[in-house]
Amino acid sequence: MEPLVTAENTTPTSMEYLRSALDDVHGAGVPGAFAEVRAGERIWRGAAGVADLETGRPVEPGMRQRVGSVTKTFVSAAVLRQVEDGRLELDAPIGDYLPRLVPGERGRKITIRMLLNHTSGLAEYLPYAFPSLREFAPGSLDDNRFQTFRPAELIAMGVGAPATGEPGSTPGIYSNTNYLLLGELLEHLTGTPVEEHISRAIIKPAGLTHTGFPAGPKIEEPHSRMYEALFGAIDPPRDYSVYDMSWVMTGAGLISTVGDLNRFYRKLLDGEIVSRSSLAEMQRLVPVIAQDGRLIDYGLGLYKTEIPGHGTFWGHDGTVWGALTMSWTRADGGRQFSAAMNLVRWRKPDAEESPHPIDDALATLKHQALCGPA
Repeated sequence: MEPLVTAENTTPTSMEYLRSALDDVHGAGVPGAFAEVRAGERIWRGAAGVADLETGRPVEPGMRQRVGSVTKTFVSAAVLRQVEDGRLELDAPIGDYLPRLVPGERGRKITIRMLLNHTSGLAEYLPYAFPSLREFAPGSLDDNRFQTFRPAELIAMGVGAPATGEPGSTPGIYSNTNYLLLGELLEHLTGTPVEEHISRAIIKPAGLTHTGFPAGPKIEEPHSRMYEALFGAIDPPRDYSVYDMSWVMTGAGLISTVGDLNRFYRKLLDGEIVSRSSLAEMQRLVPVIAQDGRLIDYGLGLYKTEIPGHGTFWGHDGTVWGALTMSWTRADGGRQFSAAMNLVRWRKPDAEESPHPIDDALATLKHQALCGPA
């Protein structure tokens, strides 16, 4: 499919170099990919490949996407707004608010900040909710497709598992247990279902008209199928676009578009979502070991990447079954890149060979989107 190109105050060809970079992601093996790049007043939107391998329906740049852990920035912003309103302190113990979920000494030691920056020492609950993942087997993914989990049930799995470290110690260990707890904290503070509160406090005021939490297992608006490879264990990759997202709602459950994500992060860095002092707290970094083993510089629901010669970029990325999303904004807001793909975990975990072609193509797309043509 020919990517759509739109721009303001520029000619359509001024960012045309992005077309071949996005096409290369599709050519490397991703069924469909779409992106929006903003450079000053110029906007480029493109799509390459298909949304449905069976029908050949093309992917389009305005499609909805399950954005995975990009959700965490929204949750963090909602928590910081509670701090601004004087209803919460970042360094208060979670046990002061949710003693039944994190009881005893751990509840007194683990602070709100530690949940936000993954230094709580609370383990990831996913291997317990999806036990087949320990053997890189897909059985649990299919078993849980229409399973409705309660947040307290999942939190108990993470709290009951062996701790990954002492509260506050670094490097932190990335864990969705932290953000499910933050969702319960927001409900406790506001008396409102957390999805509704985040919509009212963050999503609607930011003008994000295509963003929200799902009400059921289906995405109602135009979207792609979502193909999960599970590190080669599912071959050919299987579609998981219809899925009950209660397994990770305030950790990774949000649906959005690449355009809305760029709008959100631009407003966040401009101080329009939270105050400048709250943004400074979000940008206080600690080392955290990500789920893929990378060591990242993580703040409060936000993390940083540096590109030598091109600046500092803030944002988040994330996956759910079958979908990968990333969103990055330069510190001055002058360059933005959000992208979505409908294939994830394509590399086998024990692969010794050189980087997969998809990895190389994605790295090239990201660099050109954030830095301009080579």
